Amino acid sequence: MAKNVMMLMGDEAIAQGAIDAGVSGFYAYPGTPSTEIMEYAQHSKDAAVLNIHRQWSANEKTAMESALGMSYCGKRAMVSMKHVGLNVAADPFVNSGVTGANGGIIVVAADDPSMHSSQNEQDSRILAQFALLPIFEPANQQEAYDMAFAGYELSEKYKTPVMLRITTRLAHSRAGVEMKPRLKQNAMKLPENKRQFVLLPGIARKQYKTLVANQAKFMEEAEKSPFNRYIDGADKSRGIIACGIAYNYLMENYPNGCPHPVLKLCQYPAPKKLIEKLVKETKEVLVLEDGQPMLEESLRGLLDRDVKVKGRITGELPRDGELNPLFVRRALGMADICGAPAPAIVAPRPPAFCVGCGHIDAYNAIKQVVTTGYEDGHVFADIGCYTLAALPPFEVVNSCVDMGASITMAKGAADAGLFPACAVIGDSTFCHSGMTGLLDCVIENSNVVIFILDNSATAMTGGQDSHALGRLEAICKGLGVDEKHIRIVNPLKKNHDEMVQVIKEEIEYKGVSVIIPTRECIQTLGKKNKKGGE
Repeated sequence: MAKNVMMLMGDEAIAQGAIDAGVSGFYAYPGTPSTEIMEYAQHSKDAAVLNIHRQWSANEKTAMESALGMSYCGKRAMVSMKHVGLNVAADPFVNSGVTGANGGIIVVAADDPSMHSSQNEQDSRILAQFALLPIFEPANQQEAYDMAFAGYELSEKYKTPVMLRITTRLAHSRAGVEMKPRLKQNAMKLPENKRQFVLLPGIARKQYKTLVANQAKFMEEAEKSPFNRYIDGADKSRGIIACGIAYNYLMENYPNGCPHPVLKLCQYPAPKKLIEKLVKETKEVLVLEDGQPMLEESLRGLLDRDVKVKGRITGELPRDGELNPLFVRRALGMADICGAPAPAIVAPRPPAFCVGCGHIDAYNAIKQVVTTGYEDGHVFADIGCYTLAALPPFEVVNSCVDMGASITMAKGAADAGLFPACAVIGDSTFCHSGMTGLLDCVIENSNVVIFILDNSATAMTGGQDSHALGRLEAICKGLGVDEKHIRIVNPLKKNHDEMVQVIKEEIEYKGVSVIIPTRECIQTLGKKNKKGGE
């Protein structure tokens, strides 16, 4: 009988695994490298037939809380986000360890070592460890699929959320994945303990003790996990712990088998007995982990003995950036097979706005008025395509910190006396985490000008639907902005003088102004036109 095998990216394998494991709801906010999990679910015919929820949330916090609501009803949920999105969801994520789960919850955190499309590189395992939650970290796409099944089983066995942590390289590479028989979705079953999700201090203290007591059980599960494997080797001069995808990088350097003992580690808490076995049999331990040296730092405390540990901290591996087979090869003391640098065939091309992007015309007007017309004019920007205005030829953006920070930084600058203090934020980011900042401005009548660049999409991550579509003006009015100072403009070259005049008028107004340049993303418009012509 032929095996049912699909060629899937890591993100797709996780989504398909959840579908086959009986998930009832996907929740997410777009963010590379996690976006394709939700997109795969949205385009899945199986998910449609099974009536699985698969709509984008306003942000990662609302996604996490919605997944908790699905779990409350006894059904399985998956919430996915990139690493910085986990920061946004940290409050419900950490508290979910105390509430526990009813139906299984898997929280997928997609980390981005080397910052391919992120403003920092952080290791989500550390936050899961802080929350005392079990972690799965696949070494390949098959394990990414299989861990959906294992994750839900563990989640429901101990009534706890679990993290599934991946990195960019696994998320966006493909491999053959063998499917399992599909499980039915859970029936509705409300919590037996009616106060399980009520974190009043008296209840939380009791449930936190249960979470702490479960740590030994989580360790036992990791010790016997099929994803953690001790592979013996004849050369005991060194032992190697390879976490997640780092195991692949190791084996690329040893196609005929590693001569050293290896602990393949893909389920946490780190299995103490397996690590002790490796340490006892070898003279030193090299830790390979993609991300921060979480395991490397903890080994001495875990084993409570003098262990010679090498890795990122000791310099055998780079302290920052993405792990790869060449770095592993160097750490092993093997001959460097890196050839001569490739010739510079094409001159470097920094990212730029798409030809025809409405942001170009909006920034031309902003630059003329704010940074040219005022000596102290500053523009606080946000996370999105529009951050590219920090680069030539515009060089008009002065900040980009995190989702929603543009408005609140502009407010703080205005509080300090800066004039004019302007913020630029996208329509999707505004709904994600900009609305509360605008409310702060309204309450204090801050002297700020806020540009909400409305391109009708979450454009930077592929053009997903924006929660703001057709609602921005009403939202601003609802938050208390004087409707005379909510100005809608069409960012086109022919409207340049009009935009300049509007910006000048609102800068001179002493209070909260919102200017909304509205023009659909050129990429999503092109896709619609192409689809309509087929």
